[in-house]
Amino acid sequence: MQIRMKGQIKSSVLGCSLNIPVTGGRLNTGIWQGIYLCEHRNHGGKRKLVITLWGEDY
Repeated sequence: MQIRMKGQIKSSVLGCSLNIPVTGGRLNTGIWQGIYLCEHRNHGGKRKLVITLWGEDY
């Protein structure tokens, strides 16, 4: 049985953005943390990734 959800429901459950701290030019994640892309379509198309950086230069 395949369950289909609308995009609004998916984004409210799974989220649509991510904040990751960067320290010394490297991702500052925990030992067991990771970043996963979940695709909920049978035929995915092109994707656009938008990265916004803010902070101080040391």
